[in-house]
This record gives sequence, C-alpha cells and structure tokens, in this order.
Amino acid sequence: MIKAYTHLNEILTLSSAHKKDGRHLKPEDLSIIYNGAVVFDELEILWVGETKDLPHQYQDISLNLAGHVLTPELVDSHTHLVFGGDRAQEYADRLNGTSYEEIAKRGGGILYTMKKTNDASLEELFQTASERIERLHSYGVGTIEIKSGYGLNFDRELEISLLIDRLKKTFKNKVQIFNTFLAAHDVPRDFNNSEDYLKIVVLPLLERLSPLGVIDAVDIFHEKNYFTDQDVATLFTKAKALGLPCKIHADELNTNGGAELAVQFNALSADHLLKISDEGIRSISSSSTVASLLPGTAFFLGKSLAPARKILDSGAKVSIASDFNPGSCHCDNVLLVASMAAAQLKINQAELWAGITLNASASLGKFDQGAIIPGMKPRFSLFKTDLLSQITYSWGRNFSVTLP
Repeated sequence: MIKAYTHLNEILTLSSAHKKDGRHLKPEDLSIIYNGAVVFDELEILWVGETKDLPHQYQDISLNLAGHVLTPELVDSHTHLVFGGDRAQEYADRLNGTSYEEIAKRGGGILYTMKKTNDASLEELFQTASERIERLHSYGVGTIEIKSGYGLNFDRELEISLLIDRLKKTFKNKVQIFNTFLAAHDVPRDFNNSEDYLKIVVLPLLERLSPLGVIDAVDIFHEKNYFTDQDVATLFTKAKALGLPCKIHADELNTNGGAELAVQFNALSADHLLKISDEGIRSISSSSTVASLLPGTAFFLGKSLAPARKILDSGAKVSIASDFNPGSCHCDNVLLVASMAAAQLKINQAELWAGITLNASASLGKFDQGAIIPGMKPRFSLFKTDLLSQITYSWGRNFSVTLP
C-alpha cells in the first residue's frame, strides 16, 4: 500500500550526508525540505520533495502532517538491555569516590549483574526487556541493537541470545532488533583466564548458535584485565569463518589499540573510544569501521569524553549510542544523550543527527536506511514540533509521536 505524508514543517532527509558517506559533515548536510512531502510503500521511499510538487497520482492518498517534523528513524546501536537487577548502590558508591575498577574487584560490576541475571527467570528477563524496548520506542527509536553478555555461562548465554531473538520476532512490526553476541563481556571467576573462558564457553556457544541464524554480529570487551588482543583475533577469526560480522568494545578504560584491531578485522564498529590514540584515529579514519561514541557512559562514570572532534575531522564515520546498561550508563534515551553531549563533543547538527540515524545504521551494517531519499527503506521517526532544532534543544522533552 502506498502512503503519502504532506505539509510536514520539515523533513530531515540527510541526502547530502548520505552522498558523503556520513563523513566531513557540515550543517547544510542536514538537507532539510520545508513544507515537505514523502511517498512510500512497504519496501521503499518512492518520492521526496516539497508538498507543492507532489505528483498528481498521490494527491488523493495524502495525509496532512502540518505541525510535525519527519526524520530518518532513530537508531540506538549499542545497548545491553537484557539484564536482571540494578546497580543503584554502585552508582552511589562511585559518587562517594569508589572507582569502577574497585567495585568490580569486590564482586560488583558486570559480575554482579551476571548473578542477578542468572537468578532471574527467563520470563522475568523477557518482560523487563520488553518494557525497556517499549520505552525506547516511545522516544522515536525504531532500531535497537541488543547485546547478550550478562549470563557468562554456556547455558544462560545461549538462553539470552535466543531470548533476544524472541524479542526480535515479538517486536518485528514495531521495532527492528539487532542481536549481538557478547558472551565475551567479562571473565567469570571460576575460569583461570580469558583464554580458557573463550575456549570453554564462548567459541563452542558461537558454534552452537551460528546454524540457528539468530546472531547478527559478534562483540568482545577488549580491555586490560578482560580480553586480550589474541582473544579478539581468536574470536573474530571464528566469527568470520561463520560468516558473522564483528563489533568491539575498544579503548574505553585504557589506550589498548582496540580501534586498530577493529579496522584490522573490518569490524562494523569500534565502540567507546574514550582513550583512542592518534594512531587509532588515523586507522579508523580510512576504514569502513564506524567510530561509535557512547557519551552517556563517560557522563555516568565521570570520565572525559572521547575526542570526537579529532575523530570527525580525520574523516571517520561517527555514530552515537546510549550504551544503556545497569552499571555504566543507566540512561536509555539516545536522543537525550546525544543532545546533552553535543556541545561537549563539539559536533554540529548534521553530525549529531547522522550519528543517531545514518551512521548508527551503518554501524549495524544497515546501509538501506538512515536517510529519506528514494530507494531507501521507509523507516522514519515523527515528532510533533515545528522545528527540528527544537528536538535537540529541549533536553529530556519527548516530541515523538506514533507514525500514522
């Protein structure tokens, strides 16, 4: 069925940003159409332009959406929203001076969430995850990446990956879910080292899941005292052999060469990058790997933000995600995170919006969405406001409305 939206105050097309592959963006690359119209069917966008130029054959099916702004669908390309319990007390402890690393050493951090996640029933995990997805969707987010990684044993990680697949099927008509395998999130204490955990749990589990076709990408937490360069090489080599793309948690707590590893293995994205080196920036700038910034985590942990301006000026493709999780960023609103971080990251409006639409889509390997141009998928977000600028200006205010 063909639909036509007309009289939209503004349509954020990002057509110029799309032509530039999401790189070296200027404010004018927003490519806004005023009093705009868009025509589409279930599969693709058929026409975009000013309402006055709407082709005659679509006049009778047009829906007047004056007083609204249409954007490419918001994408949250990095979340950990399947988990049990919370870590509110840890957050209070951090405010009182205890470091993230110290909390982890005494049994907190990821391993605490592992215990709470394993204690919860699968139905409890499904219900809480469903509620979180509904809340993200209410902000205008239509594509959500969800990582496993809080089970940290073979059986529960298997169950969580299958649970995410169940969420994907349950929400398929409302939200597009991307299922990322992150069993290599931390090393449980009953393993001697990361290599043993990888060989005993992670690799066999990946082999078990791969034939089921439920995994969209493989991720690993590459960090001192977590997973090594060799662990990354081992896991990514296996993933590539199974035909699965890779993502990596890189250069978050220390400068570890994670960005360079991401490029070496042609990863979809390198995420965090708070401590990325100049060499890492040079490496990622000339690659297809997306530099995924998670400023909410830096805010939550009280750390310095990633050197966004340096990364952007290098020519890298940059996305922004929430990193919603129970420990290091308990904020699920990627639009709020991006809006609050923009001034500190020194990014312009085109870089901001491409970061949560066009480039965020690319970080998930989805190159057929993220711009409102003919031929792209008709994946939109709709906001009840007169101006695009109002959305990022009004921190925490939700202008999102359901698409008709």
